[in-house]
Amino acid sequence: MENKKSEILEKHCYTEMVYQRINKKLKIAFSKDENEQFIRKVLEETVIENYLKKGKNFYVSNKEHNIRITVNSNTFRIITVDRI
Repeated sequence: MENKKSEILEKHCYTEMVYQRINKKLKIAFSKDENEQFIRKVLEETVIENYLKKGKNFYVSNKEHNIRITVNSNTFRIITVDRI
């Protein structure tokens, strides 16, 4: 899983719609750059034990930020971010 964390950090990407989805679900108003910086920070800070592959997605849970990031395991696209 350590390799997958590195790969997610290297290859993760976004669609136009996901920026709006992140802002809506987290009730924030980040710009695209702020969203990307925040997601990258959370992915880097999250310990490997909190990276879970289930089906076609990775679920990255970070208790400090109280969020779970869903990442497609094939394309490494950020799908959504939920509060936990």
